[in-house]
Amino acid sequence: MKNYQFLPGLLCQAAALACLNMGAAWAQSGVPAPAQQLAPVLVTGNPLANTDALQPGHLLAGDALTLRRGASLGESLDGLAGVSATAFGPNASRPVLRGLDGDRVRLLSNAGASIDASALSFDHAVPLDPLVVERIEVLRGPAALLYGGSAIGGVVNTLDNRIPRQRPSGLTGAVEGRLGGAAGERSAAVVLDGGSGAVAWHADAATRKSDDLRVPAHDFDGDRVNRVRNSASDSHGGAIGAALHFDSGFVGVSLDGFRKDYGVTVEPDVGIRMQRQRAAAAGEWRKPSGPITQLSWQLSRARYEHVEVEGDGAIGTRFSNRGTDGRVEARHTPLGPLTGLIGVQWEQAEFSALGAEALVPTSHTRSRALFLLEQYQRGALTLAAGVRRESVKVESDGDAPGAVEARFGAASSRSFSPGSVSLQAGYALAPAWRVQLSLGHTQRAPAFYELHANGVHIASGAYERGDASLGLERARSVDLGLRWQSGDSSLRLNLHQTRFANYISLAPTGAQVDVDGEAVPEYAFRAVPARLHGLELEGRHAFAQRLSGWQLAMSGQLDVLRGVDRSTGEALPRLAPLRVGLVLEARDGVWQAALDWRWSDRQDRVPTLDSATPSYQILRLSLARQFKLAGSDALWYVKLDNVGNQLAYNASTIATLRELSPLPGRSLLTGLQLRF
Repeated sequence: MKNYQFLPGLLCQAAALACLNMGAAWAQSGVPAPAQQLAPVLVTGNPLANTDALQPGHLLAGDALTLRRGASLGESLDGLAGVSATAFGPNASRPVLRGLDGDRVRLLSNAGASIDASALSFDHAVPLDPLVVERIEVLRGPAALLYGGSAIGGVVNTLDNRIPRQRPSGLTGAVEGRLGGAAGERSAAVVLDGGSGAVAWHADAATRKSDDLRVPAHDFDGDRVNRVRNSASDSHGGAIGAALHFDSGFVGVSLDGFRKDYGVTVEPDVGIRMQRQRAAAAGEWRKPSGPITQLSWQLSRARYEHVEVEGDGAIGTRFSNRGTDGRVEARHTPLGPLTGLIGVQWEQAEFSALGAEALVPTSHTRSRALFLLEQYQRGALTLAAGVRRESVKVESDGDAPGAVEARFGAASSRSFSPGSVSLQAGYALAPAWRVQLSLGHTQRAPAFYELHANGVHIASGAYERGDASLGLERARSVDLGLRWQSGDSSLRLNLHQTRFANYISLAPTGAQVDVDGEAVPEYAFRAVPARLHGLELEGRHAFAQRLSGWQLAMSGQLDVLRGVDRSTGEALPRLAPLRVGLVLEARDGVWQAALDWRWSDRQDRVPTLDSATPSYQILRLSLARQFKLAGSDALWYVKLDNVGNQLAYNASTIATLRELSPLPGRSLLTGLQLRF
């Protein structure tokens, strides 16, 4: 076992936080608590609208989200307790929840599937600009089963108002612009909501440009560099939507599009041109009497495509994903203290990768699911149970007729019937204290790329091989939590463990594959017995006395994660190390300031063919001011990142990219948001 000589000091810090009655650190954002306080209710995790629902997870909204937003979804969430990011350069970064990524983390848009290719590879960006998102929710527990059996790690749901779910009240909106940062960001967004009578409408648009990411100067491959090569980007997107409201509900539609052009860091002359168009419809019908009190539904159709473009303009590979996602939920009349809902969900997607460097065959995935969520509440006790049963079919077209090289074999079909159950109990020990226990048994069908991949993936610089014989991935999990809340001060502690019977992992084999005379490292999907366990401690304490007129608060967090392949004793790949964060916040009227210190331990618990990631500490400063501009609320902010210009690497990044793309260097970013 590793000898952490500094651990006693850190535990003393954690104990000091507890003594100060610190609680769940406000979004771990390194900025003061937002002036516009929002009730910390996870809409995604509270479909039964219970005021005391069990909601393990995180919520970012309001000023907290404005001041934390990054260029990608992963960057915006990285650093929350138990959350890291894949960080494939500044353009493609997907959330990692307690060491689980890819298809185990369900990405949603307004509770509907976000159909894209981001789970297939680390270099594939999520087709979303965080500037137009109103809320981001991270969810675990029984309610996560409502949104997909693959959500072993959890759910990340981005919410906007593209289908207005509330009756209009005049014209409202926001305009925001940002400038600076380590990538020289120039971005702007506008969000408008309005309507009259029963008709509500929404429109939004965003644009973002950035240069190659600036990093601390360091030696790499015989050169002195201070930029991440080929990491510039140019993106824009927008949406329109409308809804008709009536006394017992609403019905609405929306259309959105997003396009992003960005460089692939592992190949200095390869770029990706990505685009997605999505149409969605949703509705809700509320009936105060009868066996069904609320019926809600939604349907979406998306067309995603991206091409990998060589330096001479030739297209290497064209990825395409077309899919449909639908769900219907019916909430039943309360049976005494028992409330619940039943629902169905269906998805179908057709994925293809065409070109000389295609690494997967054209594949068709269809799934149907029935789910049930029930919640019992009486006095200090709250119980919840979620059950989901699925039918999943994955078909491969195999090698195309007349293919020069046979790599995928004949057409094939696999069927799976995963089932998942989750139980949760919460008990109020005292008015300020609550204990919570979650148990889960989850099954996941392997994704098409885990079954059929066989080829070079230019963006990751590896030859990836699937395994067509893979079976269901099965996991059992337990999460024990303790929460204390008193006014603005609180404390949260979570202990968690997930035990896999067959964890599907993409790992290096140690072999090299000859591709056109070049040796490429081989990575293979394989199923192994595995275990993940960890601890998360978060705290916040608001000081009663002011300092020279400033109201002070201190936040802190500590999280540690361990994962092991139980068949070999080796560590699982790309796990975040022990991390500690302390934030000092100050507020004086319209002014807000924060000092955010983050420390990450050396990660040397890695597989044999991986390399250790050095420890680092990063200091961030921020200043914000609220004021009135033309009668509207305005927020100006400036953020100084990596004050010490520390060279640092993300342990959750795939090894073929990690040294090419360190974390951002010292930078200054400023922004202005106007709300009306």
